[in-house]
Amino acid sequence: MPKLKTKSGAKKRFQVKKGGKVKHGKAYAKHLMSFSKSQDQKRGNRGTGHLRDMDAKKVIKELFPYGAN
Repeated sequence: MPKLKTKSGAKKRFQVKKGGKVKHGKAYAKHLMSFSKSQDQKRGNRGTGHLRDMDAKKVIKELFPYGAN
């Protein structure tokens, strides 16, 4: 059997922490920030977040075939 490849998009977008949590960048923060979004939206989109447990399990299982990092 050949080796399975990790999805290269997942490598760039997710980081799996020791406790099994998956860290990700927030969406909707890259474009049209100057006029089309409210202050609350801009503030909420700063920094990073963590995926919910069920989503984290799915990401680790499907996108990182040999475990993360």
